[in-house]
Amino acid sequence: MVPEQGQRPVYAAGRWEIDLARRELRSKGVPVPLGSRAFEIVSELVQAGGELISKSDLLHRVWPGLSVEEIALRVHVSAIRKALGADRSMLETDVGRGYRLLGSWDVRRANVPDLPNIARLPRAPVVSNIPAARANLIGRSAAAGQLRDLLSAYRVVTLVGPGGIGKTALALEAARTMSSVFEGERVLVELAALFDPDLVPSAVAGVLGLKLEGEVISIESIARAIEPRELLLIIDNCEHVIDAAASFTETIVNRCPGVIVLATSREALRVHGEYVFRVPPLDVPPEDRIESGGALQHAAVQLFMDRARGLGSEFKANAENLAAIASICRRLDGIPLAIEFAAARAVTMGPSEVAALLDERFKFLTSGRRTALPRHQTLRATLDWSYNLLPETEARVLRSLAVFAGDFMLNAVAAVVGDSDSASVLDHFANLVSKSLVAADIRGNTSYYRLLHTTRAYALEKLRVSGEYSEAARRHATFHAGLFAQAEAESETKPQKAWLEIYGRHIDDVRAGLDWAFSPEGDPRIGIALTAVAVTLWVQLLLLDECRERVERALSQLDGDEASMRLRMQLSAALGWSLMYGASGAREAGPAWTITLDLANLLNDRDYRLRALWGLCIDQFNNGEFRKALEFAHQFAEMASDSENAVDGITADRLLATAQHFLGDQKRARHHIDRVFSRLENLGSSTTQLVRFRFDLRVSAHYFQTRILWLQGFADQALRLVEHNFEEGVAIGHALTLCSVLGQGACPITFLAGDLDAAERYCAMLLDHTERHPIRLWHLWALCLKGALMVKRGDAAGVGVLRDALNQAGQARFLPRFMLPLGELAACLREIGEIADGLATVDDTLARGTARDERWYFAELLRIKGELLLKESRQQSLMLAEQCFDEALDVAQQQGALFWQLRAASSLARLKLQKGRKDEAQRLLTAVCEKFTEGFEIADFRAARIMLDELASG
Repeated sequence: MVPEQGQRPVYAAGRWEIDLARRELRSKGVPVPLGSRAFEIVSELVQAGGELISKSDLLHRVWPGLSVEEIALRVHVSAIRKALGADRSMLETDVGRGYRLLGSWDVRRANVPDLPNIARLPRAPVVSNIPAARANLIGRSAAAGQLRDLLSAYRVVTLVGPGGIGKTALALEAARTMSSVFEGERVLVELAALFDPDLVPSAVAGVLGLKLEGEVISIESIARAIEPRELLLIIDNCEHVIDAAASFTETIVNRCPGVIVLATSREALRVHGEYVFRVPPLDVPPEDRIESGGALQHAAVQLFMDRARGLGSEFKANAENLAAIASICRRLDGIPLAIEFAAARAVTMGPSEVAALLDERFKFLTSGRRTALPRHQTLRATLDWSYNLLPETEARVLRSLAVFAGDFMLNAVAAVVGDSDSASVLDHFANLVSKSLVAADIRGNTSYYRLLHTTRAYALEKLRVSGEYSEAARRHATFHAGLFAQAEAESETKPQKAWLEIYGRHIDDVRAGLDWAFSPEGDPRIGIALTAVAVTLWVQLLLLDECRERVERALSQLDGDEASMRLRMQLSAALGWSLMYGASGAREAGPAWTITLDLANLLNDRDYRLRALWGLCIDQFNNGEFRKALEFAHQFAEMASDSENAVDGITADRLLATAQHFLGDQKRARHHIDRVFSRLENLGSSTTQLVRFRFDLRVSAHYFQTRILWLQGFADQALRLVEHNFEEGVAIGHALTLCSVLGQGACPITFLAGDLDAAERYCAMLLDHTERHPIRLWHLWALCLKGALMVKRGDAAGVGVLRDALNQAGQARFLPRFMLPLGELAACLREIGEIADGLATVDDTLARGTARDERWYFAELLRIKGELLLKESRQQSLMLAEQCFDEALDVAQQQGALFWQLRAASSLARLKLQKGRKDEAQRLLTAVCEKFTEGFEIADFRAARIMLDELASG
C-alpha cells in the first residue's frame, strides 16, 4: 500500500514492527540492528503482502543499476533471519525461485510533518580519515568483497584474528571501496595507544570532531550527536579495552540507525547483532611437490615477492628460492606481518638463509616498517602485546599448550595443563580460542586445535623460562602413550582411512614426546611405552625407517629383567615390520621375528605367536623362500584353527593361497583363496574392515585372487576384479596397500592382457605414488614396467630404462616381485637382437627360481627362452626352442595355468607351422583355445584366433 503525503507507514505483526520511514525493524518497540541493504529487502518483502518476490527482482530492486552476485542476497537474507531470531521461519525460501515474508501484517499510519526531499538537497561532501593505501593488499580481494557484503547486511561486523593477520589492512581496504554500497562518512578510530577503557568515548569524539558544549563526553552524548548521520565507524584494535568497546558499540548501534560499526579485535565484541568475520591467513603452497611456477599462484608467496621487490631485492625467482619462500610462508602460517618481516630479511640474506634460521624467528624477524605501530615493529612485540593482556591463569594454559607439536583435542588440553579443575582449564582454553591465540578446526565431527607456529615458538620460550617445561612435556608424552594404546586396538577394527584421519595428525606429537623421553631430562620408561604403541602409526604412514630407528633406540634402553620381556617382544615385532618393508635389507627382518616368536612362546602369548608366524611367513615370501614360507603358513593355520578371532583363520588361507600361487600350484591356491572369500561372506556385512597384521585382508586377498584367476584363464573376472580392487585400495588410503594393489595386481594383469593404455595408466599411478612415499623397490619395479611398455610401443629406449631399474635394485632384483620384469628384459633383448644377453638373463632367472621353488612364472620363462633360441636361426637352436615350448606347455598344464598354456601353445604352433606341420599346429592351438570360457578379447586370445583362422583358410 502506498502511503499518503504526510503519513508514515508502520507494518506490524505480533511483536514485530517494520517502520519504513525511520527504516527500523523493531521487536516489542526496541530497534533490532539491521544493515541498510538488509532493511531494503525486508521493506520490499513486507510491501509484497506475502507474495513471492523472485531473486532476480530483489537484486534489481535493492541494487538498482548494479551487477551483484546472488551470494550477496544470501548474506543479507541470513542477516534478516538472525535478526528475527526465534521467528526466523517468517522469512520463507522458495528454493531456486525467491523469498516471501509470512504473517498477517497490519498497516498503521501516523501523522508527521512532511520530511524534506533528501534526494533534491545537495549532498554534503563525504567525511573520511581513511588513509590511502601504502602498498598493494595482496590475496584479500575475495575477503574484501565478502566484507563489503556483510557491512551492507549487518550493523556490527567484527574482524577477528591473531596479531599480524591483517585485520586492520582488510578493514581499511573495505572502507576505501565501500562507495558502491555506502555513501556516508567513513571514519577510523584507533584504540591501540589507549589503555584506559573509560577514555573510549573521548577517543571517538575526538576523531569525529564532536563539540559537545555543556555536555560530559559519554556514549549517550555521542549517540545524540551522531544520531542523524550516516556513518561507517571503524574501531580498530579493541582487544585490550574489549568491554568498553563492546558497550560503546551496542549503544551507538541501538541509538543511531545510520551508523555501521566495523571493529577489529583478537576476540569478538559479543554484542547483539554482531557478525564475527574470522580473517583467514594467506593461501600458502602445500607440503606436496609443486612446480616452481605453481608457488607463485599462492597469495603468501606473492606477498613475499612483492614486499621483497619493494625493498630492492635482487634474488631470482628460481626453483630453489621459490621452494625456500614456500617453506617460509608455510612455517609462518600465512600471517602477512610475519611474511613481510621475513621478506625484509631475505633482501640481504636470501630466502634459503631465512628459511634455515626460522627456528630463531624472534631474533631476526625484526624488520618492520618504521612507521608501523610499536606492537607491529617486531614479531616479538606483536606477540608480547597479546600475551601481556592475558590473566596469569590463561597465560599458564597457553604456555602448557606449547608442548603440542601439532593438532590436539580438548581431552588433551586438560591432561597436559595438569590442573585438577579440568572445567576451569577448559574455560581458560575457550578464552584463548576466542582471543585468536589458539586456532580451531571444527569442520568435522571432532574439533581440533593448534597453535600457530609463531605463537608456539613464543609460548615454548615462555614455558622454558617459567621452569614448567619438563612437567608439561612429561604429561604430554604420557597422554600420547595412552592415546596410542587405544589407537593400536582400533587399528584392527576401524577402516584405515578413518583411522589415519583421527590419529595420523598426531605424528609430530609422538616425535616430540619421544624426543623428550629419551633426552637427559626425560623418562625412558615413558619413551619405551610410547614407542611400543606408536608402531601402528609409523606403519600406516609408511615411515618405516623412522620406525626402525625409534624402535632400536627403545630396545637399547630396555632392562634385561622379566618385566621387560613383554615390551621387548612388542618392540621386536615392530622392528621386524619396519625392516621387512623399509629401505634397509628385507633379509634382516627374520631374526627380529624369530626373537618375537621365542618371547611369545616364553610368555605364552597366543596373539604375538600368530604375529610372529605371520611375519616369518611374509619374510620368507619377500626373500623368495617359498617352501619355508609354506611351512610357516601351515604352522599359522594350525594355531589359528581354534582361534576365537575368525580373521585368523581367513589370514591362514590367505597365506596358504599366496604360497601355493608362487610355488606354481594354482589349483590349490584357488582352493584357499576361495575359502578366504567364503569365510568373509560368513562374517556378514557388519565386518567392513579386516585389518590384522597391518594389512587390509580383503584387499590383499583380492589382488592375489586376481593373479590366480588370470593364470587359470578367467581373464574377464580378473580384469573386473582389477578395477574393483584398485577402487578399494584408493578408498582405504594406506600407502603400502595401494602399492601392492597396483604392483601385484593392476599393473601386471593389464600388461599381460595386452591393454597397454590401462597398464600405462596404472604404472604412472604407481610411479607417482612411490615418488610421494618412500617405497623404493616398488618404484624401481614400476620403472621396469615403464621400460617394458616403451618397448611394446616400439621404443627401443625402453630396454635401457628396464635394465637401469633392475641394476638399481641390486640383489633385490632377484626377489619375487622382479621375476616378471626379468623375464620381460629377456623378451625385450630379443626385440633388439641382443640374443646372448637375453638367454643369459632368462637362464639366470630360471636357475634362481628353481633354487627357491618360485615356479609360477616358469612356463613363461621357458617360452621366452624358446623365442630367443628361434632368433639364432640354427637347426640345433630350433630343436632346443621346441623343447622349451613343449616343457613350458607341460609345466603350465601341471600348474593349472591356462594363460601360460595359451602363450606356450601359440609359440609352439607357430614353430610347427614354420616346420610345415600345419595340422599339428591347428590341433594343438584349437585344444587350448577350447578350454577358455571367457577372456576372448585379451590380446593373446585374439592373436591365437587369428592364427587359427589363417590355418583353417590356408
